[in-house]
Formats: sequence, structure tokens, C-alpha cells
Amino acid sequence: MKIVASGTILLLTFSILSFGMPTFVNAQSSELPLSVETDFPGYAENSEIIVSGQVRESSLADYPQDVTIMIISPNGNIVSIAQVSLDSGNQYSYSLTAGGMMSEPGDYTVKANYGAQKAETSFNYFGSSGNAPPPPPPPVIIEEPEPIIEEPEPIIEEPIAIVEPEPEPEPELLCGEGTVMKDGKCVAEKKEGGGCLIATAAFGSEMAPQVQFLREIRDNTVMSTQSGTAFMTGFNQFYYSFSPYVADYERENPVFKEAVKVTLTPMLTSLTLLNYVNVDTEEEMLGYGIGIILLNIGMYFVAPAAAIIVIKNRIKHN
Repeated sequence: MKIVASGTILLLTFSILSFGMPTFVNAQSSELPLSVETDFPGYAENSEIIVSGQVRESSLADYPQDVTIMIISPNGNIVSIAQVSLDSGNQYSYSLTAGGMMSEPGDYTVKANYGAQKAETSFNYFGSSGNAPPPPPPPVIIEEPEPIIEEPEPIIEEPIAIVEPEPEPEPELLCGEGTVMKDGKCVAEKKEGGGCLIATAAFGSEMAPQVQFLREIRDNTVMSTQSGTAFMTGFNQFYYSFSPYVADYERENPVFKEAVKVTLTPMLTSLTLLNYVNVDTEEEMLGYGIGIILLNIGMYFVAPAAAIIVIKNRIKHN
């Protein structure tokens, strides 16, 4: 009898524990490896879009790594891309202004990548303020007349003047160049339309002179014409398909980072030519743009090939 009673108690204990295990496992697995969301489901032109999310502790890489955020238009074009660092709570946040390259109203997809982890969400862009859905009419409130209550005349007493000390003005915080005030802190200013991820990783910061030069050439010269805007749309589709991975490898390998920095120097030198010409028409943009592309092809491909052929011929004659 004692053996039967002991076995029954053990069986009940095992049943109770096994009943609680699925709930515990489901609670552990409910947390996504990588999450991404926007602060609102829809935005009008010039509205601020805030993208945020969190990386689960078990998904963190062995070395510091940024979260890559891409915003894709309804027709499949990449309109913005950025790399955002995690804070101490493994959370990230990125903000941009609706408009610019977001020219087409519709549903935009937000994709977030952290190593092998991927997540995505979407939001609706209304376009200009005239395309935004009209607000619902305010509800009609019928006010009932309040009953008139006769009150005795109040006794008016002379007010006593109370002199309050004037509050001391809080010290005004000044942020340096390239930073803006947000929540009482100076943070790096976010630029819409994405950035040169490879150059940023090579030169160490978005505020590096070389990166700022590339951004100014793109925004002030290339994007000032329709042909330049069309070129940047096609170029972004190709460039952002591999640049996040190259930028991550630069941060892991200092030797590769220095090699990329040396490789970018001839291209930066050729782009300085655009500072000495006026690009006011589509024909001038096409002419100068094709000329600089051919110049870079000559520096990066034709000149090395010619040097290799000359060296081979000398080796054969010797």
C-alpha cells in the first residue's frame, strides 16, 4: 500500500509540473528576436516618422553591430536607409521626415536587419497635405440649459498682494555643428534620403569632411535635376543591396577599412570637379555626369589594366 500511495503522489506531481512547462516555454518564445514598428500607422508630407524596435538578448552578436533600416516605396524603390546603434537596453530608434524621395502615396515597407535577424512593418504615406483623409466631423453636443440658482451676493474682500520671487532662467544648452537638441540632449542630426554607408564606416563618422562632401554633391548638385534624381533612384537600388555588408566588414577588419579609404580617394578627387562648374540644365547634368563616370572607369579599370599589360611585356622582353 505504501508503494502504491508513493507512486500515486509522484505521478500527480509530475502531471502538475508538466502542465506548467508549455506555458513557460510559450512565454519564453513570445519575444521576437528583432522587432520594428512606427509611432503612427500613417503620415502626411513633412510629418516626422519615428521607427523603433528592440533586439532580443540572445540575438546579440559577439562584436558591436548596428541595426540596418530600409524604407521601400510601393513600387519597390529604396527611399531611405540608415544604420542605427543599440542603446543600453538593446533598443534602437530612427527618425526622418516624410517627403523628399517619398513622392508616391501608398503603403511603404520598413525593413530592419540585425545580422541574420530580419523584421518588417509598414505605414501609409498620404502624400501632400491635400491628399490626407479629411478628419471626421466633430460630434454634435446638445447642451441642456443649466438651472438658474440664485446665490447670495459674495462678500468682496480686498486682495492681499503676494510677491513671488522670479524664477531663475535655466541655462541654455548649445549643441555643436551637426547635432540637434532632442529630449534635453544633443544628438547627431539625422539626414533624410540615406547616406554613404561605406564612406561613413571608412572615415569613422557621418560628420567626417569626406562624407559631408559626398552628401552635399548628392543633395545640392545631382538631385537638383530630373535626370540626376532618376540616376540616384537606380543607383540606390544597386548600392544599398551590398553596402550594409561591406560597412559591417569594415568595422570588423581595420586593414580592410584602410584599403577602402585609399580606394575612395580617387573618386572623391574626381567629384571635386563639380564644385567648379554650374549645373543648371538637364544637358549639363548629363554631360558632366557621364564625363565623371568615364573618368572613374579610366582610373579604376583602364589605367590598372594598361599598367599590368606594360609590366607583362617588360617581363617577357627581360
